[in-house]
Amino acid sequence: MINFTYLFNKNIENFVESYYKKWLKKVIHSEEKKLGNIQYIFCDDNYLLNINTTYLNHDTLTDIITFSTSDNIDIISGEIYISVDRIIENSNIHSSVFNTELSRVMVHGILHLVGYDDHSQIDKKLMRSKEDYYLLLQAELF
Repeated sequence: MINFTYLFNKNIENFVESYYKKWLKKVIHSEEKKLGNIQYIFCDDNYLLNINTTYLNHDTLTDIITFSTSDNIDIISGEIYISVDRIIENSNIHSSVFNTELSRVMVHGILHLVGYDDHSQIDKKLMRSKEDYYLLLQAELF
């Protein structure tokens, strides 16, 4: 099950939960995993910075933090925290549409739960290619 929680007063325009749930389930199945319980928590920079400093000892802003809650590598479960402030800023910096940037970050969280990492340059390149692939899949589905 995929759920969404909103911890801010901003409106995410054109965000249709059922649309994103269908796409993200397709991503998980494409990665040959089973859907467990995934909770997306949309928040602001301050909320995510607090998580980053408290749990990861990083005193920096970030767009996403992902925590796996699964004991089974074949079942994808976790909490995915997304700063809507970062999505807005990143979409402006990269001259991209907000919903495209949001989709990229949302699938990035799923890919982390699947087992992909982005610490090395090789890992980052693989992660970006997976994101690009699933963004194309999203466009084809809808």
